[in-house]
Amino acid sequence: MSLRLAFMGTPAFAVPTLAELIGAGHDIACVYSQPPRPKGRGLAEEKSPVHKFADSAGIPVRTPVSLKGAEEQEAFAALQLDAAVVVAYGLLLPQAVLDAPKLGCINLHGSLLPRWRGAAPIQRSIMAGDAETGVMAMKMEAGLDTGPVLMAERVTIGRRTYGELHDELARLGADLMGRALGALERGGIEPVPQSSDGVTYAKKIDKAETRIDWTRPATEIDCKIRGLSPAPGAWFEAKGERIKLLLAEPVAGTGAPGEVLPDFSIACGQGALKPVTVQRAGRGAADWNAFLRGFPLQAGDKLQ
Repeated sequence: MSLRLAFMGTPAFAVPTLAELIGAGHDIACVYSQPPRPKGRGLAEEKSPVHKFADSAGIPVRTPVSLKGAEEQEAFAALQLDAAVVVAYGLLLPQAVLDAPKLGCINLHGSLLPRWRGAAPIQRSIMAGDAETGVMAMKMEAGLDTGPVLMAERVTIGRRTYGELHDELARLGADLMGRALGALERGGIEPVPQSSDGVTYAKKIDKAETRIDWTRPATEIDCKIRGLSPAPGAWFEAKGERIKLLLAEPVAGTGAPGEVLPDFSIACGQGALKPVTVQRAGRGAADWNAFLRGFPLQAGDKLQ
């Protein structure tokens, strides 16, 4: 049976779930997304990935800057929804909005709650060196990612980068949300309250933390690099130029932190890192050996 839904999401991570709901035959009454933002050198306003996809599917899109006003809340309630599906929307939902749909508002979150509540759960799970993560469908309440869980999928992180894990969780999450909605509509699922133990918060990535500190252990720096790859990218400075390090491998090696070793790995506080993929400003990603042919570094050079 199809449900009458609103979909609330903004980035590319949310698009597979919207596509899944449309493909399943649900009635998408409206899509909510963040307003278009200035982008690029010309600062022309650009619609979000979800907005663009909804346009292509012929679904009406609303882009309020806030849902706190009575007028916006009344317009939402007037949709007479069975449920609202929320995936990385970017706006807080007031209680009046949470209460309007018959089955409530269902959120897809990219972590194993209560670990990594907040804005950047996928990046933080990698940067912290977690062994696994996942996606969860939960019923929303007023707190930040505190609602009871409906369904979950777990994955091993391994050596994945943020970009790779993001895409896998987006696909898994789309399927998970479809199954969770079906079970919820049938009354065949009981929301499970989150544990009060193990709560962590995934704060938004700050530009100041993207610079590589070579005094840290190689394994820790490796996690940071993968957690920030491909964007915004961890970086170091060499010969006055900022270089993004998109992928590296921890290896054995000793030297002063930031020192280029004879095998062209980089010494860290503990161990060393062998760069694999780097990117200079204004250029595409390049293999480390190819980079060295155009940007000669010598053993003993120091990266800042």
